[in-house]
Amino acid sequence: MIGKLTGTVDGIAADRLILDVGGVGYEVMASAGVLRRAAPGARLALAIDTHVRQDAIVLYGFADEDERGWFRLLQSVQGVGAKIALSLLSALPEGALARAIALQDKAALQSAD
Repeated sequence: MIGKLTGTVDGIAADRLILDVGGVGYEVMASAGVLRRAAPGARLALAIDTHVRQDAIVLYGFADEDERGWFRLLQSVQGVGAKIALSLLSALPEGALARAIALQDKAALQSAD
């Protein structure tokens, strides 16, 4: 499993980036926060969550271990997969996400759609 990648941002799209690590370009799905701070040519270190599926290996990248921890925690909820968890993290900063969960604020959580 890949747990961390450090390299140069080679390209950015709406929901992912390409991180060049030693000449190998890794496509990494990333939260909006990571994508906002990424710039082509910039050096970037990401905490990675690796998902191995029957048809693909998907890498999810996070600013730090805390953000990755939230991603993993959200996926432990029935019906929440990687895409929804990433959408929630992109829509709500960690503090707002924690508040929405604690207060059972369905409207805030549904804003991630």
